[in-house]
Amino acid sequence: MADQSSNQQKTNKFTIIKDDPNDGHDGYGIGSISLENMSSVIVDPNEGQAYVDMEAMHARSAVERRVKFQNDREVVANGKRYWIVWVTVEKGQNGPYFAGVGGSELLVDRSIKRAYKSMPEHVKHMEKSLKGQIVVEHMDDHSKKLLHDFLADFEGGDMWKNSTDELKNALNVE
Repeated sequence: MADQSSNQQKTNKFTIIKDDPNDGHDGYGIGSISLENMSSVIVDPNEGQAYVDMEAMHARSAVERRVKFQNDREVVANGKRYWIVWVTVEKGQNGPYFAGVGGSELLVDRSIKRAYKSMPEHVKHMEKSLKGQIVVEHMDDHSKKLLHDFLADFEGGDMWKNSTDELKNALNVE
């Protein structure tokens, strides 16, 4: 467990948008999607925590390792629910802010080493996050509260303060 904590401390940063890699170049790759300003947050309602795990960008987060993914959620009917939340950060007049947020479900049953996630849903939520949309209405209130608290407390809360009212309202749960 200590190993996981040290990994979380190392990766507990959001990727802030970088310079345009195509700046001044109009060749191959123009129009491609850049994930440089996106980070992946794991919300674990079972343990009551949320943390950045950049390995989720490549389906290699700690919760995704050592399980075989199934297309049928019934295979993992007894699995634990997690959320991979795709968070896009942009720079505004007042500094960086959380521009887009898309939560995607992940079910993991370690006892049978099986898991379920809908790849089309994950891709759709990543795309919506990149476009600055907020997609969290399907998340349970406990998970939304964990995400809210994590984002609001992240590095003093400045990015949260700079974020839109739409995001704040979407994650405002009792």
